[in-house]
Amino acid sequence: MQVPPPCPEHSPAAPLWRRRRPPRTAAPGCPARGRLRRLRRPRRRPQDPGELCPQSTFCWNLLIKHEACRGLPFRAFSLCARMRRHGTPPDGFTFPYILKACSELRSLLRGASVHAVVCREGFVSNVFACNALVAMYGRCGAPENARRMFDEMLQLGIEDVVSWNSMVASHTQNGELALALETFAQMRSSLARPCSPDEVSLGKQVHGFAYRRGLFSDLFVGNAIVDLYAKCGMMRDALGVFERMEVKDVVSWNAMVTGYSQNGDFDGALRLFEEMNREKVTLNVVTWSAVIAGYAQRGHGHEALGVFRRMQASGSEPNAITIISILSACASVGALAQGMELHAHALRRCLMTWGSVGGGAEEDLMVLNALADMYCKCKSFDRARAMFDQVPARERNVVTWTVMIGGYAQHGDANAALELFSQMVRQEKPVSPNAFTISCVLMASARLAALHVGMQVHAYVVRRRFEATMLHVANCLIDMYSKCGDVDAAHGVFGEMPERNGVSWASLMSGYGAHGRGGDVLRIFAQMLEAGLEPDGVVFLILLYACSHSGMVEQGLAYFRGMAGEFGVAAGPEHYACMVDILGRAGRLDDAEKLIDEMPMKPTPVVWVALLSACRLHADLRLAERASGELSQLGFDYDGSYTLLSNIYAKAGRWQDVARVRGLMRKMGVKKRPGCSWVQGRKGATTFYVGDRTHPQSAQIYALLSSLIQRIKEEKTSLLMEHSEKLALAFGILTSPPGAPIRITKNLRVCGDCHSAMGFISRVVEHEIILRDSSRFHRFKDGSCSCGGYW
Repeated sequence: MQVPPPCPEHSPAAPLWRRRRPPRTAAPGCPARGRLRRLRRPRRRPQDPGELCPQSTFCWNLLIKHEACRGLPFRAFSLCARMRRHGTPPDGFTFPYILKACSELRSLLRGASVHAVVCREGFVSNVFACNALVAMYGRCGAPENARRMFDEMLQLGIEDVVSWNSMVASHTQNGELALALETFAQMRSSLARPCSPDEVSLGKQVHGFAYRRGLFSDLFVGNAIVDLYAKCGMMRDALGVFERMEVKDVVSWNAMVTGYSQNGDFDGALRLFEEMNREKVTLNVVTWSAVIAGYAQRGHGHEALGVFRRMQASGSEPNAITIISILSACASVGALAQGMELHAHALRRCLMTWGSVGGGAEEDLMVLNALADMYCKCKSFDRARAMFDQVPARERNVVTWTVMIGGYAQHGDANAALELFSQMVRQEKPVSPNAFTISCVLMASARLAALHVGMQVHAYVVRRRFEATMLHVANCLIDMYSKCGDVDAAHGVFGEMPERNGVSWASLMSGYGAHGRGGDVLRIFAQMLEAGLEPDGVVFLILLYACSHSGMVEQGLAYFRGMAGEFGVAAGPEHYACMVDILGRAGRLDDAEKLIDEMPMKPTPVVWVALLSACRLHADLRLAERASGELSQLGFDYDGSYTLLSNIYAKAGRWQDVARVRGLMRKMGVKKRPGCSWVQGRKGATTFYVGDRTHPQSAQIYALLSSLIQRIKEEKTSLLMEHSEKLALAFGILTSPPGAPIRITKNLRVCGDCHSAMGFISRVVEHEIILRDSSRFHRFKDGSCSCGGYW
């Protein structure tokens, strides 16, 4: 917009009221004289928008919008004509305002002319212009033109929620109620997300229109309105319409059952399901699938399988949705045999054959993903990988990759999970991971203690801005850094979170507890209470664990006693096991035994294992034999409990009992898990087993280890040189730059000999040694360990 240059203030051309005048002193007693004079000054006449001559499209759009929204369509048309004469090109925001003016006049001819300009100017793929055209045709009484425009948008893939709303409104405004309901149902299926307030309002308008036109008694209309309300989560309104329907069919009932199930009221869904049986309503595959899916989503796998058997007995044939739901149920209870039967059924019914007579590639992929997920959760990774490989690489979606990565990360090979993730993002047509994929990769990094991989994923998360919107991803980052030995970085992530939930606080406390920093755990717990969060059983388990590994006996007792009385949290077997561990480490074995005898529930194996571990520390044979006997009665054939008892007998010099326990292990088929340790390097993790000599640098590793043992020989002479953690340490020293921390992970609890050796070695090398075993973290520096002897 051209504006005349401002005149100098003392120029003769300047308005008189803008010239500077010397200040005048108000007469005594007249303080308002200056203000009155200013009020009498002349003002500029506001310029009419039609007299302006903007230079940019943006300014023209503002003027046209101003007139159209004021209900002055002809002035909007005039401005549009002047804009064209001026030579200013329109953009995608110009046409909605002009089309709004056409709608105000109900001028189909003018609207069609604007449509021609839209096509000529190349805006046929602009979603704003197209949405305005759909709305214009609807308001101008041409719903068939609106539908053609909308279908073109669907073909181009540019429709959004405004497009759908405009199309539904077009049908409603022109009396096409059935088409309005049908379009609304298509919209809910297409968008697959909660209804917005505008959509709810639109649905109520459709309902009111049907009521006014006397169409409410029509079965199709009634079913559509029930389904509309159910899919928008308005179950009270859906129930009101359902109960007023004079005639109901299975579609009516299915809409209500599915609505209750999808909106979290599964009890309501079951009540209607049983009522359908009482009313002798013929159940179809939709009914059965809704109930099966409801059970599966709530983790009631056995109940879901029971309903599926009833479905088969009734003669109903399951479809792809049924198969997917029942596979989820099989996965939740580890029912591999039933899952394999469903796999065979899917093959017979061509529900997972690419390009065959099944439901199409999309349904094929959904069934294959569900099968891979079931096999992963049943720990049948070869079959899961066969399902994954069966999907052509170009057809794998983010769910396909995430299922396999998550299966490896949670139940199988964490290295394989990281390799798959690398393939996913580096293939020719990379697939963008979602928050669940990132969580699985962080889980795999935590299992391997692969800090460098976790940091790379963190950088990816920051670039993609996952942590700003995904609370779960931020919680996984806290867990990853804690399990990789960098609890300070975990606290840094926690401090940057815009919002936190109970998992955030629990993950941070768990990390500090595993590092033996019990004081920090108690401090964070106090901050959590100040933030207004209520602790649950998991939080108290973390607190007791931290007290156990920090030697805080009295604090642990205080929290244990205050759980039920102060916070209303009932103690379970795991809490009692932690208390037994706290008392046992402190040498209060009699108190630990008394606590077990007074438990309100039957002690579980974890309680007796905690007592057995305490007996090893304090060489209490009587209690050790009692704990071992209780474990045998419970049928708990854990190799660690036999090893603990054998070591207690060996420490007491009762070698016959040692031989008896080892003979019992052979008889029972119990084998001691082989210990293995891995150390992180520049090229990933390197794993060692006891006495391992398969590594190409074995000669250098053993030579360095011998040298280190010679240097600390005066401290301790009976060192077991071939234990896996020592081999990993020697390799780490060989391959790490001077001063860099060495991070070692062991699958079992570190033995006393290796723990002592790590402390001695940390005095003679220039590295901090960070060892994570199955129990906790140990940080060795200058001869001392962070555990303080509590391990």
